[in-house]
Amino acid sequence: MPDGPIDDPGLLVIDMADQVMRAADAEGIAIQEIDEEIGSVYEAIIHAVEHREGGLAG
Repeated sequence: MPDGPIDDPGLLVIDMADQVMRAADAEGIAIQEIDEEIGSVYEAIIHAVEHREGGLAG
């Protein structure tokens, strides 16, 4: 997550989701497995972007 202001949140979400999917593929994790665990990667990232100032989950 960037620390500063986000110029284009839509582009950020797309870029981050692409990175997640490539990393998962490199580890042999199917996107379907991720979807089963957390739902949509895009929605999870959007939620994180919207709540990024909330701090770390404890």
